[in-house]
Amino acid sequence: MTRFASLIAVFAALIAGLSLAGCNTVHGFGQDVEKVGDKISGAAKK
Repeated sequence: MTRFASLIAVFAALIAGLSLAGCNTVHGFGQDVEKVGDKISGAAKK
């Protein structure tokens, strides 16, 4: 493997790892927003 190919492989692995972490973070943020919306709806019904 050449030095350039090794560099490409490292960057590809880094991008893949960050993408997976980003998806997990966005998913958690969406759940938090949903919970806040449910609480606001519950308060409005009272």
